[in-house]
Parts: sequence; structure tokens; C-alpha cells
Amino acid sequence: MAAAESRNQTKATSANILWENVKQIGMAIILALFIKTSVVEAYKIPTASMEDTLLVGDFLLANKFVYGARLPLVNWQLPAVSEPERGDVVIFIYPGDGVTKYIKRCVGTPGDTIVVRDKMLYVNGRRFPDEKYAKYIDTTRNGQPNIQRRRPGGQNTRDNFGPYVVPPNSYFMMGDNRDNSADSRYWQSVHKNLILGEAIMVHWSWNESILPSPEVSVSDPLSVPRLFAYNVAHFFQKVRWGRLFGIIS
Repeated sequence: MAAAESRNQTKATSANILWENVKQIGMAIILALFIKTSVVEAYKIPTASMEDTLLVGDFLLANKFVYGARLPLVNWQLPAVSEPERGDVVIFIYPGDGVTKYIKRCVGTPGDTIVVRDKMLYVNGRRFPDEKYAKYIDTTRNGQPNIQRRRPGGQNTRDNFGPYVVPPNSYFMMGDNRDNSADSRYWQSVHKNLILGEAIMVHWSWNESILPSPEVSVSDPLSVPRLFAYNVAHFFQKVRWGRLFGIIS
């Protein structure tokens, strides 16, 4: 009887230990999901529209809590700490499809009047200063700005837009790479319900353009290890070390 009781106690102890481990793992997963969906999330920069503030291959962290994070599963929105302000670098859902994540700079808040005249941005009649790394890439052969005039009938163009009044609960977004950015000049404002968070830090940066990796092919089983070996060999050259943990402004 004593031996049987001892075995039963051992089984019970093992079951309790297993259950405690399962609970801890489950809580860790739930906590990780909560943090990812409601507080901080990582994003990768896929295009050049925010150069040279953000580069293709930058991986950044965004604060989702500041603008009112949504809780997972129930989709409840927490109260916002603040609203997007002019100058914030914001991550949002592209209004055109309701799915794709975009990142741009907020340059207009509700009620602001937006005008772009010969590339220069004006908000409420005042020149909006270019950010430190903002740039214009479309120039003539002699290096002068190549200005896109208004289309016939006074229709907006990339370099001449507005006047446009930002609607309530909406924000006007533009890329820092002003001549190479699909932004609110083309699809107008972003409603606050589509805003996900504020970009805060570049935590990793991978420069694929400096030493392009070999292509991966389904028909070539060695293409994956070849890619891995190539990137390991050139790891220190392809990482933009100076950008790691840089604060986004």
C-alpha cells in the first residue's frame, strides 16, 4: 500500500509540475501577444518613401499605446495618451485597401489647411519646415527642382496641391522623400481609426543593396544554404551599425 501511495503521489506531483509549466508558458504567450498588439510592435521598412529618415531594411519599434491601443481578441480600444501631432512619424493602415501598413510623417491635424506650392509645404499659411533628412530627388539636368505644375483644370499634382482642409478625426501624412512618396497628396487624409502607433526607434538595419543576396529557387535545393552562407560571410558589411537603436525624430 505504501508503495502504491508513493507512486500516486509521484504521479500527482509530476502532473502538478506539468500543469504549472503549461500555465506559465500560456501566460507568457498571452503576455507577448498583449504587448505585440497593444503596446509595442516591430515593423520593417520596405520602401524608400521615408528616406533619409528611415531606410529600406530598417526594422523599427512602434509605440501602439500612445494613440490608444486596441486589446487583442475583444478589439477594445484603450484611451489615447495623446493624439498624433505635426511632425510625428506614424504607422497606419493604408486607406486604399484597409490592410497594408504604411509609415509617413504627420504634417496636418484636424482642421489644418494644407497647401503644397512648388514642392514647398504650407500648413495654415505658414511654411512647414523640412525635416533634417527630408529630400527632393526629382531635379533637372542642371540640378534645379523639377516642378510638376497643376494639371489642366486646376487638378492637384505632386508638387502643387490644395488648399485642402483636413477633416475631423483625420490626419494628413507625407513621406520625407517628398518626390518619391505615395501619400495624402494622392489619397487624402487618414482617419484616426486606421492609425496604429508612433515609430520610436530603429532596433536593426540590414543593407541588402550594398551586397545583394543570391536568389532562392524552389528548383535549387542548395539555394537556401547558399543564401545563408553568403549573408553570414557578409554579415558585418550589411548591418548598418550606426543606425542601431537610433531614436526616430
